[in-house]
Parts: sequence; structure tokens; C-alpha cells
Amino acid sequence: MPSIEQKTVIKIDQAIVSYKVITTQDTAEAQAAIKAVEHNPEKKAEPCLETVHENLSRPDFLMGSTYKIKTPMSEHALYITINDIVLNQDTPHEQRHPYEIFINSKNMDHFMWVVALTRVISAVFRKGGDVTFMVEELKAVFDPKGGYFKKGGKFMPSLVAEIGESIENHLKMIGLIKDQSINPHQQKILDEKRAEFDRRSATQKELVSNSPVNNSAVNDDNGGFPANAKLCNKCHTKAAILMDGCYTCLSCGDSKCS
Repeated sequence: MPSIEQKTVIKIDQAIVSYKVITTQDTAEAQAAIKAVEHNPEKKAEPCLETVHENLSRPDFLMGSTYKIKTPMSEHALYITINDIVLNQDTPHEQRHPYEIFINSKNMDHFMWVVALTRVISAVFRKGGDVTFMVEELKAVFDPKGGYFKKGGKFMPSLVAEIGESIENHLKMIGLIKDQSINPHQQKILDEKRAEFDRRSATQKELVSNSPVNNSAVNDDNGGFPANAKLCNKCHTKAAILMDGCYTCLSCGDSKCS
């Protein structure tokens, strides 16, 4: 037993709110962890990564991208600018994160709600965390007056939904959303179906030479898809053609046969 002289006296000036008894096992685990780091100098603790939070001050310089939206519902286009802050710059963990958004247009009809929308979205960006949820929320907004088809044959249920799609494209560009594109094998199958569809259309045109309908016609505003293609219920693009008794989308590959 140690003598009284060998004990250390510690004066406690504050109230004790909690305590923990250090056992010999805790001491052994701590010593083992120290030895593991000493024997493996390459195995070090992860560096403290910079993240977006409310108290993060705005830098003097931000990287930005501008997207143009031209709808058939308005004479003037909308220009969406999203500025990104670069986190952990010049490190292997470098990542761009959206910080603020601006929407400009000559059309003043939607000025009030556009300003409100940009302020709310910018506040969510600066809050930090996962901001990708906003994409689906904005794309799910429907206009009671009806939507429209944008260039490329894709249906937009509202102007807000197209703003959400622009944000989605930006998040894909900076790597926050993984782009789920069609794999090469599926793309090859779609190309074969498209070629077969064009051959059938050409044969039908030869049999009915005086027919005013040309099924093989391609509409440039429809993204290069056949002019008589139907609307795909999955990607909302006019790219679904009837093949093998069911509709197959040439844009996203969705098929009722599968």
C-alpha cells in the first residue's frame, strides 16, 4: 500500500457533474493505442475537414456557374447563377459546395417569389449538410395552368421544376449528386432498337408512299428522337417508341417489357 506522502492531492474548484472510474483495462487499451500509433507512423488520425456551417464567413472570391432557362411561357429567359465555396482547398479532400444562388431576368412578373425562392435556397446552402433533397422538392412542384416541353422533348411541370433541374445539373457537375447515366451495354441495346425502329419506319414509308405521315422523321426540338415518340413516364421525355409490343424509352432506357 502506498504511503500518505506518495498520494497526489487535487483541489476541485467546481461542482462535480459526472465521473468515471478508470480501470486497469482502460489504461491498457490507451497504452495499446499509443503503441499502435508509434509502430505505424503512417496510420495517423484523420485531419479535421472543413465543412459548411452557419458561422462560415463568405470568402471574397467564389466560383460560379450560370444556367439559362428559356420557357415557351415567357418571352424573356431566366439566368440562374450558383456560386460555390471551395472546401479543403489544395488537399485530397477538396470539394465544391453551393453557397448562394441568384436568378435574373427581364421578366418582372415573377420577381417577388423568385427573390424569396433564391433567399430560401441560399439559406439552405449556407446551413450545410446534405442539400441534395431540395432537387426533388423543387422538381415536384406542378403549375395548375399546366407545364410545358423544353428543348430536347423533356416535360417540365412548372418553372420551379426547371429551376430544380438546373440545380440538379449543377450538383452533378460538382460531384454532390452521382450521375446515373445509362451503362454502355444498355446504350448499345437502345441503339439497336433505334436502328430497327428506323428500318421499320423506312419500310412502311416505301409501302405507303403517298402517306403524309413520316414515322421516321426526327424533330430537332425533341432531342433528336422520332417525331412520333411518346412521353416517357420515368424521365418525362418524348422518347418512348413502340418496339416488340411495348414502349421503350430511348432516353433513359425504361421499358414496360422488362
